[in-house]
Amino acid sequence: MSVSAGLPARGDNRPLRIGIAGLGTVGLGVVKLIGENADILRLHCPRAIEVVAVSARDRKKDRGVDVSRFAWCEDPLSLPDHPEVDVVAEMIGGSEGVAKALVEKAIAKGKHVVTANKALLAHHGTALALAAEKAGVALAYEAAVAGGIPIIKAMREGLAANRIEQVYGILNGTCNYILTQMRETGREFADVLAEAQKLGYAEADPSFDVDGIDAAHKLSILTSVAFGCQIDFSGVRISGIRNVSAMDIAYADELGYRIKLLGIARVTTHGVEQRVHACMVPVAAVIAKVDGVYNAVVTNGNYVGQNVAIGRGAGERPTASAVVSDLMDIARDRILPAFSAPADQLKKLPAAPAGSHVGPYYLRLMVVDRPGVIADIAAAMRDESVSMEAMIQRARAPGEAVPVVLTTHDTTEAAIDRVVARLKRLDSILEPPHVLPIELLS
Repeated sequence: MSVSAGLPARGDNRPLRIGIAGLGTVGLGVVKLIGENADILRLHCPRAIEVVAVSARDRKKDRGVDVSRFAWCEDPLSLPDHPEVDVVAEMIGGSEGVAKALVEKAIAKGKHVVTANKALLAHHGTALALAAEKAGVALAYEAAVAGGIPIIKAMREGLAANRIEQVYGILNGTCNYILTQMRETGREFADVLAEAQKLGYAEADPSFDVDGIDAAHKLSILTSVAFGCQIDFSGVRISGIRNVSAMDIAYADELGYRIKLLGIARVTTHGVEQRVHACMVPVAAVIAKVDGVYNAVVTNGNYVGQNVAIGRGAGERPTASAVVSDLMDIARDRILPAFSAPADQLKKLPAAPAGSHVGPYYLRLMVVDRPGVIADIAAAMRDESVSMEAMIQRARAPGEAVPVVLTTHDTTEAAIDRVVARLKRLDSILEPPHVLPIELLS
């Protein structure tokens, strides 16, 4: 049998029929893309891709897209029962409730699943992958991590011959936008957040974004794909950007750094280290130059070296593009394990214990400017075997509050925590010390 243009043999020319649960930004984007780019999809796929059924809360809502031509399912859980649906595209969101029940039912019914739901995968990804592989159906989620950046395919396929040593990135565009604006305008976090909410870059309740939870969901998925291990969201150490001040950003610039919210995963002698936190990175690092709403993911493979992927991490078009790329794989009959290995072969790796991270740190203190203060600070660091690399103290206002900024040589997180505890007990320290890890990334 001959195969033209490098495409799979066309043994099944029936359209791949999609049922979409959720007609929000992403769900509607998928409908639009499949309609507008039908000729491109047909060029690359042996089967046409068609939406045949949809489900959403309000049937009468004007969405700017005609969905009347599709079968309407009042209950999204009825989509897997629809006789014409081959693939359920779950665009509802949330780690529990309807989204989880829908994906579980679709798999049990032998229907492929495509989802953009990072929270669901972070909490239940390993179990869902086991069920999907047992049922012989796809569990595809390119859109769940970094939006339009095809990082899951890159790691699972293009970098599959490598041992991934580290993966890290800017995984939340809202936080990156806020930190970029703070640096460029000198404004404080609360002011920039309010502006981001007005512009639609931040939700009315921004907690999932600014407290690092969204990025942690994504990092836990990347960790599994990178290291061939079971997802362990509970093992991610999470902090956000609420405590980053304009003063910290100015000092970072003076010291030759940028402040970014990063998700970082690596395998250490203590176990898998997964961290989401605001940190300082050298201005020369590739990740330091990624600004605004953009995401970036950097992988280090033992043969390929460093790979960098940059693009939009959210929004209708980038996310819809990722969803439809998964649908195209299914139309090509390319069904791969959800993660980097079959789910029953994913390793259960221990999480690195709290306090085991090693690296340099930045500390900003607000102190009363009086004799002996610096000696007290140095003594606290000496007693915990933390070595100071540099100190900045320019302002002089005897008896008043002034900032003192310190950077350290490599030390453990546990040692820094002990130093901070000692400093809090000094009556010359007027507010809790602000600490940021320094990540010496290239």
